Amino acid sequence: MALPCRAEGSPTPYPAQLMFVPPDYAGAMAFADPPRCAAWRHHQARDGFEVVFLRAGRFEGDTAAVEEGQAWAVRYDISVDAGWATRSARIWTRAASGARELSLEADGEGRWRVDGVPADHLDGCLDVDLESSSLTNAFPVHRLGLAIGEEADAPAAYVRALDLAVQRLEQRYTRLEDDHEGRQRFHYVSPAFAFECELVYDESGLVLDYPGIAVRAA
Repeated sequence: MALPCRAEGSPTPYPAQLMFVPPDYAGAMAFADPPRCAAWRHHQARDGFEVVFLRAGRFEGDTAAVEEGQAWAVRYDISVDAGWATRSARIWTRAASGARELSLEADGEGRWRVDGVPADHLDGCLDVDLESSSLTNAFPVHRLGLAIGEEADAPAAYVRALDLAVQRLEQRYTRLEDDHEGRQRFHYVSPAFAFECELVYDESGLVLDYPGIAVRAA
């Protein structure tokens, strides 16, 4: 998610996507192999740009933006398991107010540690969701493997862009009919922000159009 703020080597090719789809979901929703690199232009809510490099189960990216006259930059390094549940995330942020760093660890079954400390308020969450990123909306879509007409709650460990505060964010995804170009569509709801929209994904399960937030650039 990339809602508005309030308050070494070169990448290697992704292996076949099948190894990242749990067997129970394999018939529900198929994705093509993700690209080695993706980018989004953030607009309306903020002006900025995000670039991420993808390798097997790992996502390394950066977002730099200006929002309400304040400039900030966020770097992230996220790892997921074979079922696309988040297992670890390191996030760095820098703004005029200073720099911060955050470490998240998850067991893949809904238990989390934030900078090494158990975070009970995140119990049951399987995804990390960065306020600064459009990439992270891919995680629940891949993990859930929803068929058309199905819906599911997907609470996430939501990380703010400026102060890296971590909170529980309730979210819900509903799989809609594909659009006329065959692109996958989901109705997305975030009650805490009184926000809902239709998200459009490409064949690899990455967001193409996030209304009011970002559009895919590469």
